[in-house]
Amino acid sequence: MKVTFIHPCIGRRVNQPYIRSWQMEPLAPAVLAALTPREIQRVFYNDGLEPIPFDEPTDLVAMNVEAYTARRAYQIASEYRKRGIPVVMGGVHATLCPEDVAQYAEAVVIGEAEEIWETVLADAERGTLQTYYRSLARPALLHAHPDRSIFGNKNYLPLGLVETGRGCHFRCDFCSVQSAYQHTYACHATEDVIAEIQKQRRSLYFFVDDNLSANMERAKSLLRALIPLNIRWVSQCSIDAANDEEFVQLLAASGCHGILIGFESLNPLNLKKMKKGSNLMGFEQGLANLRKHKIRIYATFIFGYDEDDETSFDTTLKFALEQKFYLAAFNHLMPFPGTPLYKRLEQEGRLLYEKWWLDDTYRFNMVPFQPAHMTPERLQQGCLNARRTFVTSRNTLYRSFDSVNSSPAYLWPVFFGINSLFHKEIGQRNLFPLGDESFSGSLLKVRERGEPIEKVIKSLESLA
Repeated sequence: MKVTFIHPCIGRRVNQPYIRSWQMEPLAPAVLAALTPREIQRVFYNDGLEPIPFDEPTDLVAMNVEAYTARRAYQIASEYRKRGIPVVMGGVHATLCPEDVAQYAEAVVIGEAEEIWETVLADAERGTLQTYYRSLARPALLHAHPDRSIFGNKNYLPLGLVETGRGCHFRCDFCSVQSAYQHTYACHATEDVIAEIQKQRRSLYFFVDDNLSANMERAKSLLRALIPLNIRWVSQCSIDAANDEEFVQLLAASGCHGILIGFESLNPLNLKKMKKGSNLMGFEQGLANLRKHKIRIYATFIFGYDEDDETSFDTTLKFALEQKFYLAAFNHLMPFPGTPLYKRLEQEGRLLYEKWWLDDTYRFNMVPFQPAHMTPERLQQGCLNARRTFVTSRNTLYRSFDSVNSSPAYLWPVFFGINSLFHKEIGQRNLFPLGDESFSGSLLKVRERGEPIEKVIKSLESLA
């Protein structure tokens, strides 16, 4: 048996190369490859780096799907469907919208695949694929080392990606991750994380957890174990964790060079609306602790909640510049299907597309809902203006002299390189199409609609 793993890209314009900056190894297909028995042949293609050989013989195609890549994933599935090859899809989008994904895939994996992937493969080999596969509980994340051999010599960044945990305990209403994992968090054993780091031997590691500090005691234990390794790494955590000075001390001692933090909004009414209660504690102490230990910050902000108006952009941009953040992202609110936010906006009649991720007219950076105090176009432009202003030559130079951003001296040029790349990408990705614009014909469906997922879940529970 042969399985073809594919990482779908967001999309591409006709006769233009795909945007290849920030190309990191996709862990999901590597995890599936590791779970696949050795006697099964495995190949992998990254849709953003290489053409997919649709006519190459294979027995099953597997794709991890996000909302932004759904349209392209369905196009790829259609090409294989023409050739009679079954497709299985999983990932956050498949977990939150299984009935829709089931229209374009012979099988849908809901949730995590660790405990059910071999069943999927066995059913595929027998020709008895089921529409849905779902674990009844979160799997134990034991000894699941990604099989990076499938990546071959593809042109990825020299960055070691490591997952130490999965999920998040916060209940942010816009977040597809907390919705998919039902605001729970599971972590790998510390010894497995250490082994994964030692196996890669990279100069910089990225711990891909959505919130490294989701379990504080475990996080501290992991950081202590990292100290003897003498590595450099970056990750993501919540600002409330930075109020714990011991945690920040351990960040620095273990080799942390930067943390992405979702500040989201400076308006407490917005934070309450999005259920980001952890940020209501204030930012001052956490920022002071991070600065004291010279931890660089990649700050992210969201605009478009109901308390935002025309003044929100300038207020937030001023704050980001005063804090001299290493990097900052100014994004508009995005209603991902399956989240509480999406359901609320749908009930309020504020969604502008039936399914923005499949709509022919939707483009990357467009606002797919009606904001309360500005037009969708103004929200879109306000975010773009904030991004551009933050990385102007003048503001980048101003931020570069900050004691955190400029030390150690040998990394000072890296600051300019990364900020220059961010500036370049602002124009590249704006109004980028979802799906391949050169795709001809219509998407081929397996079925008109999947069986209602509530019925499927009850059926699986009865079998258990």
